[in-house]
Amino acid sequence: MILSISGVVLLGTIVFLFFRKDGLKPTHAAVSALFGFYLAGTAIAPSIKAGGESLAGLLGGLNF
Repeated sequence: MILSISGVVLLGTIVFLFFRKDGLKPTHAAVSALFGFYLAGTAIAPSIKAGGESLAGLLGGLNF
């Protein structure tokens, strides 16, 4: 659950930065959000979640 919330905050921050700096229009952000909600309800959602968790584990294991 924490990973999901962190991912949402990260993606929300990226969308906000695109909106402020790169000229992302509010309609583009709304379409992206709707796409994410619809994608979460498809059969590929578990694979995307597993890939995200794998990437988070990889990044979490890096020591700088």
